[in-house]
Amino acid sequence: MLFKLVLFFLLLEGFVVTSQQDFGFTYNGFQGVNMSLDGLAQITDNGLLMLANNTLQQMGHAFYPQPVHFMNFSTGTALSFSTTFVFALFSQFAKVGGPGFAFVITPSIDFSNALPAGYLGLFNTTNIGNSSNHIIAIELDGVANREFNDIDGNHVGIDINDLKSVKSATASYFSDEENQHVNLSLRSGNPLQLWVEYSGSLKQLNVTLAPINVPKPKIPLLSYKIDLSKIIKRDPMFLGFSSALYGLPESYYILGWSFKMNGKARELTLSQLPKLPHQKKRHKTSPRVFSVGFSVIGATLLLISIFIIRFIVKRKKKFAEVVEDWELADYGTYRFKYKDLYIATKGFKDKELLGTGGFGWVYKGVLPKSKTEVAVKRISHNSRQGGEKEFIAEIISIGKLRHRSIVTLLGYCRRKEELLLVYDFMPNGSLDKLLFDQTATKMVLSWYQRFRIIKSVATALLYLHEEWEQVVVHRDIKSSNVLLDKELNGRLGDFGLARLYDHGTNPQTTHVVGTIGYLAPELCKTGKANPSVDVFAFGVFLLEVACGRRPILEPAEASEECRRVLVNWVISCWSRGMILDTVDSKLGMNYEVKEMELVLKLGLLCSHSIPTIRPSMRQVLRYLEGEVPLPDLLLLCLHQKVNSSDVSVCCPSVGNAMTLSSSSIAESVHSRGR
Repeated sequence: MLFKLVLFFLLLEGFVVTSQQDFGFTYNGFQGVNMSLDGLAQITDNGLLMLANNTLQQMGHAFYPQPVHFMNFSTGTALSFSTTFVFALFSQFAKVGGPGFAFVITPSIDFSNALPAGYLGLFNTTNIGNSSNHIIAIELDGVANREFNDIDGNHVGIDINDLKSVKSATASYFSDEENQHVNLSLRSGNPLQLWVEYSGSLKQLNVTLAPINVPKPKIPLLSYKIDLSKIIKRDPMFLGFSSALYGLPESYYILGWSFKMNGKARELTLSQLPKLPHQKKRHKTSPRVFSVGFSVIGATLLLISIFIIRFIVKRKKKFAEVVEDWELADYGTYRFKYKDLYIATKGFKDKELLGTGGFGWVYKGVLPKSKTEVAVKRISHNSRQGGEKEFIAEIISIGKLRHRSIVTLLGYCRRKEELLLVYDFMPNGSLDKLLFDQTATKMVLSWYQRFRIIKSVATALLYLHEEWEQVVVHRDIKSSNVLLDKELNGRLGDFGLARLYDHGTNPQTTHVVGTIGYLAPELCKTGKANPSVDVFAFGVFLLEVACGRRPILEPAEASEECRRVLVNWVISCWSRGMILDTVDSKLGMNYEVKEMELVLKLGLLCSHSIPTIRPSMRQVLRYLEGEVPLPDLLLLCLHQKVNSSDVSVCCPSVGNAMTLSSSSIAESVHSRGR
């Protein structure tokens, strides 16, 4: 009897293993199919699986509801599998795309902490690239994100625990008839078919793409050697799709899906797939001819017409914008309607005001259609002066910056003598309020938070100076221009003074712009801004964060003359071996001494009066990461300057810089040279 029971359980276990290894499904449309959906994902009435529906800065997930075993129980190796699906991506703008979506194999379908946009709804800033993710993804990406080393804005990639693809290629397929690769557009709106196949014996992952009217090509688009058993450590796994949107309206659809474990996925029946929605065309209605028979009716219609015309004229005047042909042709996708911004900010009411500065007012807003929170900055702008086209071109170029430590510029609007810039909303406001304005909040930033913010700003400046397609000189680095997201991560914002030029060339601007206390001394002589100018301001910023003091204090706030200028005071304390006496008293003793000394000394080195002594931002980041020690010999130069009473080392704003009035600076930012 015991022998029969053992035999029965062995046979039952073998049956379960066999059934798991032969698992598969085929969906020619998703009508009545049970899927695990969240976010934007939904199944339409005609059976389309819709992953995104024009809702900006959101994400959607659609997964097979039960986890699937991808591992062989007896050998511990990953099983072979095959899947294919038909998809279509719609974009309202032919030249600009969104991040697209990905086919995903994941141990969990809880993506509540994931981010939209470039993170595809899979990762966030803290877990991206971690080997503990155990995520395999095939991305269909419509954006060239330099942060993730994307090859272009129309590619397919294999991602392992990260969005930096281990292998990628421009969307195309190999035509057996033409014996060459034929390019495809992912966001054309035309249905495309993708095959993903893994061989457990060869340990090889193949990805193939083609239009639905073309048989599966013999040569795959991507072929990558990988042992998935080293990635799939938490069997069983879920399989499905993840999508996300930027600030542009798009729609993503899956028409059909087939999967097979240990075998070839069954071919989809294309004739049974649901139809994609078509854009509705506006039809002109025939004008109606009214015959007015009575004078009373005519008079009534006339009065109504006058009232409507006056209402329309008044409303148009209220929401009038400055729009020129070159803007509509080149930058139409980046323009916001003034009416939408007016509604978003509740008519620019004072209660929506986030802050004011030398160059405008910043309001909180919620866009009426997408319900996205934004920050809207209003800047006085004389539309009659020359150079508007170049100015807008630079704004749009800066709007293309994509980095996790930079506040995204979403677009702009021009109205009368105003320029309105639209940014991502940062819920915790600017860093200076947490450092200096103790009446506004009881929160005191810890040293850990401050050091993390410092490194974030440093990575943002390295990206601007060296890693983007052009050199970007921010020209206004200070604590009030560092904004904090909901997790208190620092993000560099306010590019109102930024200047662009190509790598390997010299900047041409000759206008001194910026903020007193952060201006490099050479600006007063040449007026030319280069990355070294940002490094100087970053040095002052480091001292701000560490000391909890503004760069220049009013006489009533400082008992000694040297204490009025922050850099002077820190150098004076350093020369006496008492540099830690400058630490923000609100921190008490709750800080890392080595990190604090590094930040204070690095702040002095970066704010040196001689530009060639200042380090580059790449060197600064290496110092902050502890990759190389901070050179003490260069700091001796600072001490020599103090002994020789050269105040330009300590206070670059003294002298010519102090004669700059706020009005002259404000005028220079809107001039042709900027």
